[in-house]
Amino acid sequence: MFGTTATTVVLGLLMPLSGCGGSGDGAGDGGTLRLVAAEYGDSDSPATGSKPYWDKMTADFTKANPGIKVDVKLLPWADIDREVSRMVKAGKAPDVALMGSYSDFAAQGQLYPADELLSVTAEANFLQPLADAGTVGNTLYGLPFVASSRLLFYNQALFTKAGIKEPPKTWSDLKAAAKALKDKGVAYPYALPLGPEEAHAEAMIWELSNGGGYADSAGNYALASEQNIKTWSWVKEHMVATGYTGPTPPSKLNRADAFAAFLRGEVGMLNGYPSLAYEARGKGIGVGTIAMPVSDNLGVGENPPAVGVADWMMAFKQNGKRAEIAKFLEFIYQDKNLTEFANRYRLLPSTVTASRTPAGGGLDKNDQQFLDALRGAQLYPVNDPAWLTVSDTIKRNIGRAVEPTGDPKAVLEDIAAQAKAAKNH
Repeated sequence: MFGTTATTVVLGLLMPLSGCGGSGDGAGDGGTLRLVAAEYGDSDSPATGSKPYWDKMTADFTKANPGIKVDVKLLPWADIDREVSRMVKAGKAPDVALMGSYSDFAAQGQLYPADELLSVTAEANFLQPLADAGTVGNTLYGLPFVASSRLLFYNQALFTKAGIKEPPKTWSDLKAAAKALKDKGVAYPYALPLGPEEAHAEAMIWELSNGGGYADSAGNYALASEQNIKTWSWVKEHMVATGYTGPTPPSKLNRADAFAAFLRGEVGMLNGYPSLAYEARGKGIGVGTIAMPVSDNLGVGENPPAVGVADWMMAFKQNGKRAEIAKFLEFIYQDKNLTEFANRYRLLPSTVTASRTPAGGGLDKNDQQFLDALRGAQLYPVNDPAWLTVSDTIKRNIGRAVEPTGDPKAVLEDIAAQAKAAKNH
């Protein structure tokens, strides 16, 4: 069903696809709600495009709520942030948007808080890490819709060929496995995508696995922490300089290219999310999934969180349609409707009840492992309005830390300085 587009099926930070549907961007008229949503598949393919889902949902919603129509405009991920910002500034905000960021609109006072849209029960139904990431101050503005977590994938056949008995649990194990794979001619023993497409995901995974990360316990950016500097110094010396990350320099390797290489059987290990596992198995590739190996410096029993990613529904105040929006959100967050979308793109639903009892009778073993990781995951600091700028800075620069002439400490301090400037802007 998903074919070759599954590697580009997206969360807010994944590979954008072209094409859009729906009508113009004017403010709502009469009984019409306007939804702007990201295109999660290929807009030219009924099998993966988002239009069939929204056509069905909006028709069913209007049937259940006569007098309220929903006009849907689909935009590529590459354009949606810019386009929605333009609409808001022009006084033509959509009533509802589904996209990868919300906090800048919350900071501008443009969004309805969740307690004006959802019942107490519905608001409490979101998985806790997602609700936390959708909260600014003590108020929930970003309503999580679908989510995912990241786990380490390994090619079971390549592991067998290289004589690797068990999947790695520590960085030392990871390095040993990568050496064994390289010795057997595997092109990318460990694919390290630090190219500008999604380097901030790979970077956060590595930093968390050494007790670091993007923020300290108080929620302040800690991009150049001692743990993070040690992380990239180790990665540069033990993985990149040794050739264990393959022929493409990590700063030039994008996630989509790493995934494509994995599906060609050229990658021993890489970090991935559920849809990649499904597509790999569809191609006959045996895939193992485990938590990211941890630094040998961490204490026994320390289990750093996985990285979680979510996309967000948000409701704009500009057109004053709170009551109609509330009805629409109540409808779309019904377990069966939310699960239908999540299943279409091999993502995880954002609510406790939908993830417990999705249509079809429960999660399969693959999805359950990702859901378990998501329950304790750490998300990007998306509730910081500066995050879009900070994440872009990380994406464009973190790869320099592992280049032959790169200085991890200097690169991280440069990123931290730019983040501080963005935060104070």
